[in-house]
Amino acid sequence: MISIKKYIFAVLAAVIMVPVHAGETIRLATTTSTENSGLLSIINPAFEEATGIQVHVIAVGTGKALRLGRGGDVDVVLVHAPAAEMEFVKAGFGIERQAVMHNDFIILGPAEDPADIAKANSVADAFKRIRQSGSTFVSRGDDSGTHKKERQLWSMADIEQPGGNWYLSVGQGMGQVLRITDEKQAYTLSDRGTYLAFADKLELQVLYQGAKELFNPYHVILVNPDKHPHVKAIQGRKYIDFLTGDEGQSLIRSFKVHGKQLFYPDVIK
Repeated sequence: MISIKKYIFAVLAAVIMVPVHAGETIRLATTTSTENSGLLSIINPAFEEATGIQVHVIAVGTGKALRLGRGGDVDVVLVHAPAAEMEFVKAGFGIERQAVMHNDFIILGPAEDPADIAKANSVADAFKRIRQSGSTFVSRGDDSGTHKKERQLWSMADIEQPGGNWYLSVGQGMGQVLRITDEKQAYTLSDRGTYLAFADKLELQVLYQGAKELFNPYHVILVNPDKHPHVKAIQGRKYIDFLTGDEGQSLIRSFKVHGKQLFYPDVIK
């Protein structure tokens, strides 16, 4: 029979081994690109194992993710729309904004390329060619980071309010937009990560890429506990520290689909 002293030591050892925040859950509002690409299915289990803190993911467009942060409905946001992020922080709803990773946007379309955008000399020229050809363009139309970038690119092409039968605003996440675009053999703007995750199921081709205007950075922000005292700031910071720390950055660097890297870590130490 085990002695009382050994029993007490065993209990204490078990308690010490349990992470301080085991059983806690944080709420993460993030973009559909981080979810659809499969990246979070690699990062979050590693974080949960290391800390005992569970991550409840709400994958929506960047605009909605930031609105959830404004309302105090989440603890952390991971998004990719720098201007909107900085406005969010400036208004006092978020703190400690940090760079995490980047990829880029690409313009996809059918192999036949009826708008001839593969010969475009700029992003603006590519968008003008799509409009002038009357080719179908599928927009996320959901105030996501990708949608915000798309509106910016139309503006660069001197097309402030795209609309008409050729322009389909579907209000869907990136994965569903890729499926719709593929079915219609249309054009769309996508982050490269989600495209690579879906590429083996699509006939769409990358027709325009590489311009500096297509750079796509992701940042993580803690929802301000001074605005919303119920925010789990300690646990949220642990998640941010993990994403921007050696292990999180290594996971981002090594995450590949079909042998291709989807995201590039941005923390320089």
